[in-house]
Amino acid sequence: MTRPFHPIYLSVVLGLGAVIFCKSEAYAQKAAMLFPGSINDQSWNAQGYSGLTRLKELGYETAYSENVPAADHVEAMRGYARRGFNLVIGHSGRFLSAGQRVGPEFPNVQFVSGSGAGGQGKNVMSIDFAKPQFGCQIGILAARMSKSRKIGGVYALEGLPAVVAIAGSMRLCAKQTRPNVEVNIVYIKDIEDAAEAKEAAFSLIAGGADMLTGFLNAGQTGIIQAGKEKGVFVTGRSFGHTAIAPEVVLTNIVEQWAEMYAAIGADVKAGKFSGEFKVYGYDTPPVTGATLQQTPERAFHPAVPVSAVAEIEATAKRFAAAELKVAPTRDDARPGK
Repeated sequence: MTRPFHPIYLSVVLGLGAVIFCKSEAYAQKAAMLFPGSINDQSWNAQGYSGLTRLKELGYETAYSENVPAADHVEAMRGYARRGFNLVIGHSGRFLSAGQRVGPEFPNVQFVSGSGAGGQGKNVMSIDFAKPQFGCQIGILAARMSKSRKIGGVYALEGLPAVVAIAGSMRLCAKQTRPNVEVNIVYIKDIEDAAEAKEAAFSLIAGGADMLTGFLNAGQTGIIQAGKEKGVFVTGRSFGHTAIAPEVVLTNIVEQWAEMYAAIGADVKAGKFSGEFKVYGYDTPPVTGATLQQTPERAFHPAVPVSAVAEIEATAKRFAAAELKVAPTRDDARPGK
């Protein structure tokens, strides 16, 4: 049990958003996490925060900053490293360049970019779940569930490797599953903008799409709300999305950032630093990076046919056995049809 500590939370305004420090008992290490948005978004940032919670359980003293703008990435990372944090995580691929810039200054600090796509030296790494694997499964699901043979996808950050991986694999596997299916991808300006995402979803529905997917942060709720209002099936990123519209959310890609960050935290505590790009998927048990779940009790909405579930599960087994690999290109993730 954690002993009382006063104050339990100390907020410091440094021009980088709120920086929150949490004291835990008998800690051996210090971990800090930077978020591009709010940890209450029921999506990307909330998933990252679950990882910080797990690091605290491992004995780390933890701190975090929310809503860190791109212009402050470098100084935010440098600030934590100067204050003795030996594990500094930017929970977005957009933090990778900052880590690469600051990493050489602090060789005894492990810098991590969550959802980045590269590394540097011996102490700047990226980790991610295998987006091509899970994007492929969503593509299969979408293709099997669309009666109009028109699938809509709403994404942001066009061209970012992580987005190419998940949007491109969705299109590739949807087309492989049903060659006559039409996949229309729309990119919005802000991954956090639910209103913009909702309008994009409405435009896809107006064009005949009866199955929607996407991969946004707070903006994902806009896709869910559009599906709810129009009675169109959608996929989400958290159980919170299912709660918004349980009648139309078929499944969620529930990312296991707590498990992934805990694995890195254990390595750092053991003195093992890395400069690699580490990807977790069906072929890296016990940490698989993500799972498909509609609710904690089931993987898919009851409307999904047993045959489609079997097809998706068979694909997971092929990934686990390294019998199947999906390598989407920027063209596969292109906007439009």
